[in-house]
Amino acid sequence: MRARDIWAEVPGILGLAVPIVVGLAASSLVGITDSVMLAPLGPVPLAAVGLTSAVAVILYATIYGILSALSVRIGHAHGAGAARSIPGMLRSGLALGAAVGCLGTLTMGGIWFLLPYLGQPAEVLTAMPAYYALMSLFMIPFALLFAFVATFEAIGRPWLGTGFAFVGVIVNVPLNYALIWGIGPVPPLGLTVAGIASLAAQCIALGVALGVWLLAPSLRRLRLRRSLSVQDMLKTAREGLPLGVMYLVETGAVAVVTMIIGTFGTLALAANQVAMSVGGLIYMVPLGAAGAVAIRVAQVSGAGNAAAVRPVAFAALGVATVWLIGSAMLLGFGGRWLAGLIVSDPEVIGLAATMMAVFAVMQVFDGVQSTMLGALRGLSDAAWAAVVSMIAYWPFGLPLGWAFAHWWGFGAAGVWIGWLVALSWAGAMLTGRFWRKTRLSGPAQSL
Repeated sequence: MRARDIWAEVPGILGLAVPIVVGLAASSLVGITDSVMLAPLGPVPLAAVGLTSAVAVILYATIYGILSALSVRIGHAHGAGAARSIPGMLRSGLALGAAVGCLGTLTMGGIWFLLPYLGQPAEVLTAMPAYYALMSLFMIPFALLFAFVATFEAIGRPWLGTGFAFVGVIVNVPLNYALIWGIGPVPPLGLTVAGIASLAAQCIALGVALGVWLLAPSLRRLRLRRSLSVQDMLKTAREGLPLGVMYLVETGAVAVVTMIIGTFGTLALAANQVAMSVGGLIYMVPLGAAGAVAIRVAQVSGAGNAAAVRPVAFAALGVATVWLIGSAMLLGFGGRWLAGLIVSDPEVIGLAATMMAVFAVMQVFDGVQSTMLGALRGLSDAAWAAVVSMIAYWPFGLPLGWAFAHWWGFGAAGVWIGWLVALSWAGAMLTGRFWRKTRLSGPAQSL
């Protein structure tokens, strides 16, 4: 593997990663919009959004993991020139999306009854039931829309998925403003309507995606009549389940991190929401690179070009690392300024800036593990990564984070220091796994 081979793959990675990143960033703006527009109402609504997001992101990520197998399968078929099989895969993916979306809604509803026993501030729990219920329903259109997005990305039309995400933002921002703060005869309605606006925006975006699929002349091949195959659904689910479990483990640990931070009070919880809103937006680049490398590895493997697998992976790693080094400097030196753009409370700003300083280092390591995970995803080798995550985040990262926070005096930010150590170990393990898979058995045999 030569440097010029890696450099030659950079345009292909960027061609997929840029629209994926823009689409992910647009989707993240829904939560950021809620945070920014509710922040002037005080720390309680902001903390309610953060606590709801901490639970919801577990299920969003699990759904994402399960359905991401769809993009790998379609990418492999696209690379192999088996385009006539793709319409059936899309239909089975939509059916699977509906099923996992409904299951996610029911699961999030059940988790609500556990929150009072997890030491969260009572005033936050009192404020959030309606918003929490609406964001639970959000799972269904989210899953269906992702099935469309995964398909379009895998066939080389990633900007379509980006467009759907922006439809949601364009609807959500003015609707949020009008309902939260009131406009004309509409009175200010606060937290609950932020959930209404987000759910409505996602449903409208899904409607646009459905219309494009049914009407766009350029997508007529995706409308070829194919019967719904339960076997195909189950195959996608089986391939995606390890990654779904991995994301469940990882985001479940993030939710526990949030719960631990909640033991420091409402201000700490609000500061964590501010820090995660900013850090999450920056993290869209390595996450997009991971999605791009998974699709590109599947495509080149489907085309029988095993020699291109390593250059694809390391091109994506280079793109993610360059971005994260720059963003680490922004978070490290400009954290207080960034927090001040979202909230005005000086205590929340100070706590959020401290957390962002930890994020500055953490996201570099997270970028490595995320990109290598994407490469393994493209090789349909997600089960081993799920085991690594279970070990890294639960018996390793969480206890260490608790020790930094409570025993060694680092406070709420110490929880994220423990997470940083866990990510470093996971990144090293995943990189080693990818190197061994592509050296010993060959990429084509890894599928």
